[in-house]
Amino acid sequence: MLVHREVHRLRDALAPSRREGCAISFVPTMGYLHDGHAALIRRAAQLGRRVVVSVFVNPLQFGPNEDYERYPRDEERDSRVAREAGATDLWFPDAADLTPPGLMICVDPGPMARVLCGKSRPGHFRGVCTIVAKLFHIVQPNVAVFGWKDAQQLVIIRKMAADLDFPVRVEALETVREPDGLAMSSRNTYLSADERQRAVWLSRALFEVRDMAESGREWRCRVLEKHAAALITQRGLARLDYVRVVSLDDLQPLRTVAPGKTLVAAAAWFGRTRLIDNVRL
Repeated sequence: MLVHREVHRLRDALAPSRREGCAISFVPTMGYLHDGHAALIRRAAQLGRRVVVSVFVNPLQFGPNEDYERYPRDEERDSRVAREAGATDLWFPDAADLTPPGLMICVDPGPMARVLCGKSRPGHFRGVCTIVAKLFHIVQPNVAVFGWKDAQQLVIIRKMAADLDFPVRVEALETVREPDGLAMSSRNTYLSADERQRAVWLSRALFEVRDMAESGREWRCRVLEKHAAALITQRGLARLDYVRVVSLDDLQPLRTVAPGKTLVAAAAWFGRTRLIDNVRL
């Protein structure tokens, strides 16, 4: 596995593969890699001979009172996980390259970025799309692999790639979970033992409303939202940000479940840690 820091060195390393017509797959991450990231990298290795993994904690997607400074970072861990999962190239971009002083032009992701997490975190997806667009431009992958765990991000990135004519296929991988169902996340490291026990109710609530819909017991979205919210916040387990049932096409609210085209997304605070999760119906 080659390790890169400068943009020109990464481009030079990938140039021979591009000339030879070898498929290049790409997994953009914010680091502190875990088994969920490893699954993305393994999938990328099935799709391309060159597997590029980027590690960049993107300051543009963090709000002024969010956890940019304390977001976990560990280059040694990232190198080990990436290598063992099959990465051929690990890239640690320099912030001066991706977020230089005086950066003015950004990608506006439109109305899909103003709902769900975008409502709670204004400007978040503008920052995500701006950096992912730059990463796509630099790496020029044939395919990029994202996880369903960040479903809103996935839907928006797919739309951005299509609308801006990026020649890249955006591949999606199912959420990787802990044995008790909690979605794997770098932010899980913030949780105390008690918060970790309570956090599992985020996924349990979503699984329960999924079962309600798939069994035909309940198709009204407002009822599903209220039921999930009650489970997540029972006995003070969490402070709810949102639970919404929306269309997978445009992330707009639905009145009733549309089979195969519905996303149930939730976000909640467990102590100082905000976690997200979702299921599809």
